[in-house]
Amino acid sequence: MKNDPYAALRYREFNIFLVVRFAMVLAWTMQFIVIEWQVYSITKDPLSLGLIGLMEVIPAVSLALFAGHIVDQKEKRNLLIKCILGFSVISFGLFILTWPEAVADLPSKFILYSIYALVFIGGIVRAFTGPTIFSLLALIVPKKTYPNAATWSSSTWQMAAVLGPALGGFCIGWIGVHWSMLFVFGWALIALIGVSLIAKKPILNPKIGEPVMKSLKEGLRFVFSTKAVLGALTLDMIAVLFGGAIALLPVFAQDILKVGSQGFGILRAAPAVGAFIIMFTTAYFPVSKNAGMKLLATIFGFGLCIIGFGLSSIFWVSVLMLFLSGVTDGISMVIRQTILQLKTPDHMRGRVASVNSMFVGSSNELGAFESGITAKYMGTVTAVVFGGSMTLITVLITGILSPAFRKLDLSKDLKEATQEDTE
Repeated sequence: MKNDPYAALRYREFNIFLVVRFAMVLAWTMQFIVIEWQVYSITKDPLSLGLIGLMEVIPAVSLALFAGHIVDQKEKRNLLIKCILGFSVISFGLFILTWPEAVADLPSKFILYSIYALVFIGGIVRAFTGPTIFSLLALIVPKKTYPNAATWSSSTWQMAAVLGPALGGFCIGWIGVHWSMLFVFGWALIALIGVSLIAKKPILNPKIGEPVMKSLKEGLRFVFSTKAVLGALTLDMIAVLFGGAIALLPVFAQDILKVGSQGFGILRAAPAVGAFIIMFTTAYFPVSKNAGMKLLATIFGFGLCIIGFGLSSIFWVSVLMLFLSGVTDGISMVIRQTILQLKTPDHMRGRVASVNSMFVGSSNELGAFESGITAKYMGTVTAVVFGGSMTLITVLITGILSPAFRKLDLSKDLKEATQEDTE
């Protein structure tokens, strides 16, 4: 069967979905680094950067399974509208908190704790946003295009992740933190307009009104009994948890490489640039065959790049290492999303996506906290090298102990999905 690299793009609502995803990710990533910069400027403590991640990950993890249950029970389009509205309120609140004239008489600790509080509320919103987007995607395109849709969706995510951090870093220098937050709010409004153009979707869950605990147990049972899903999530969680050097970029930009806010934007965008380029390529050259070995190899390469970044004291070498880390991470993301889309039944997508957010999405914030702790007590460079080394060890252990995962191949699943759509 000939591969069509534009299969998913032939559906109008999927293109609207990509615009919404782009706007949301751009707003979220831009907001995160603007707040990182503001918090570090207030405290000059790398641990405070880790606390940003912790404040978001606590509600995201605590509510993840419950959010998945709600997503599987509710109509997806309207639920996403509510998530975007919640994010918009948070962005406007941060806009007020970074207004010099409005907070001039407030203690810096009060401002700092208020920022943490809004980030915490953002974690609640994120607990529902990820599963909703994952579930909505499967209702927009036919099953045979899931791998292609996952590639374009991930590529859009990375494109926004390229522009968001870079734009945030440059905007800090050009218009300041305060007006940068207004820019974030504007992108949230664009996402809100876009999602309103998508039609309401049917609820495919045959067990509407099912007790919460029974629903959650069913979702967990599926994830832990499906070895391909569990293996991919576990491997990526551990790798990202210990490879969370990105959280320390403000320290590298300000104190080690001394490149200022614009250099910070370049550093923050470098991994996303690499990931976007490689994921665009995978639309033409799918990675379904020998997916297990490819996932192991790319995460191992990711660990090497993190070590290289930590040891570098030259700006452009650091940028290159981050770029290559994005290349390897991009392949990993495409493989993981393809596994989830192909292996997950329609009525369980919200719950499986919630477990995914607990395993992988939240590991970014836990990784940020781990990096902040190790940087404080081991030193920034040592913390990054330690994280990269732990990633390498994780890959080696997984490869040795799980021969079934090494042999994982998605070609058969893709063929079955195509036959199912045809029938």
